[in-house]
Amino acid sequence: MSRTLAWKFDNSYAKLPEAFYVRQDPVPVRAPQLAVWNHGLASELGLSLEDVDKAHVAAVLAGNEVPEGAVPLAQAYAGCQFGHFTMLGDGRAILLGEQLTPDGTRVDIQLKGSGRTRFSRGGDGRAALGPMLREYIISEAMHALGIPTTRSLAVVATGEPVYRERPLPGAVLTRVAASHLRVGTFEYFANFGSQVGLRTLADYTIQRHYPQLGEADRPYLELLKAVMERQVDLVIRWLSVGFVHGVMNTDNMSIAGETIDYGPCAFMDSYSIQTVFSSIDHQGRYAYGNQPQIVQWNLARFAETLLPLIDPDQQRAMDDATTVLRSFVEIFQRRWHAELRAKLGLTNEEPDDESLSQALLRWMQRQSADYTNTWRRLATGSHSHEPSAQTGQANAEPGSQCGESDELFQDPEFVAWRDRWQARLARQDISKNEALALMRSKNPAIIPRNHRVEEALAAATDHGDLSVMQRLMAVLAGPYDDPPVESGEYTEPPPSSNTPYRTFCGT
Repeated sequence: MSRTLAWKFDNSYAKLPEAFYVRQDPVPVRAPQLAVWNHGLASELGLSLEDVDKAHVAAVLAGNEVPEGAVPLAQAYAGCQFGHFTMLGDGRAILLGEQLTPDGTRVDIQLKGSGRTRFSRGGDGRAALGPMLREYIISEAMHALGIPTTRSLAVVATGEPVYRERPLPGAVLTRVAASHLRVGTFEYFANFGSQVGLRTLADYTIQRHYPQLGEADRPYLELLKAVMERQVDLVIRWLSVGFVHGVMNTDNMSIAGETIDYGPCAFMDSYSIQTVFSSIDHQGRYAYGNQPQIVQWNLARFAETLLPLIDPDQQRAMDDATTVLRSFVEIFQRRWHAELRAKLGLTNEEPDDESLSQALLRWMQRQSADYTNTWRRLATGSHSHEPSAQTGQANAEPGSQCGESDELFQDPEFVAWRDRWQARLARQDISKNEALALMRSKNPAIIPRNHRVEEALAAATDHGDLSVMQRLMAVLAGPYDDPPVESGEYTEPPPSSNTPYRTFCGT
């Protein structure tokens, strides 16, 4: 039996000047035990548990042993948290190193919950099992939905308690990311470092994530544009599936354009642009409908850090950066309305399309309609008693799979909208079946419903039962497929309750 995983570390970040990080090993734990292992991701990384000593794997991914080739470190960064600038850094995470995958991709391997560092700011540096399993579930669901995201390789139970409102079982998550460079990393060097360090960071970012910009006449202005492009696409994907990040601080905005940090995030059930889940977002700063504006605000903070690099003439640098930032609204609106057209099965553009999609969203908000199920019923033709385009048979009980009552779709306002939409579909050069196929590829049947996630976490943390989570993960792996009848409960909204669902950061 082989003792080790086939790590292939090549650590470019550790070769940067020491101002970028603090060298530090993870803090060992009492009794590490592998709780969850992501076989699919492991294969992509060139790792396999086959014929490997699992106790050794648990020890490595808990931080008790440092694998060959790793250079453990805690990264330095800052960030604007709820609009207020703060010095941060990896307070409970250690970057083990960068794995080179079989296809040549470079990814960070980070341990989250691996103990105190110089940046812990009074925290214990640890993580509880529930929040780490939650990040595993949601990040892998996001990947299955096709949304750029950090991913989760494993969760290791530590055999030690962590103390929050009550003692909880401890855990360490292994997070995989294109990198952990953040807007906050640039803010750190703009505020505490030198211009030389800032340029080093920008050059490293371009080399690692945007190598096509290396020969650009003004590479740092082009970097701002490139990061904005990725962030626009990312927030549109969030909005499309009803995802609410919950803590869009600049330290949680990846320069690579991935979703990062799954603390107080959740998926919306009833549609409302005011939807907030985070227990600490008292003013709704990071509500569902505010996410595009917050992305633009975060990009403005990124632009500020780049000004000395964009142009030595401060006024010219500000003018050029402002021009880029002002283009955000037009780019976002154009791409968001294109996404909404695709969700409605429309492949061409007409002047009235924006009005059509906005009318549906306004109706959904007034009716508190389930966001995911409403779109999916449109995509499957099960929003009326008309013959289904898939089966040719009448939809006598269209609400049985989606948890929405037929009465909702008999509302006169919806019926009028549906007739308008059907007429619009008829004015394009694809068949209804082709339009519905496009819609099914854009409107998932399955999301990680909050009550199902909580059910899985309760079973795991309170009873040591991971089977509930495993069943959930199996369904989440195919979000655009209609689930079999026996898994239909995963499409159902939560039971009605007077208590709003709340999420927590886990720290």
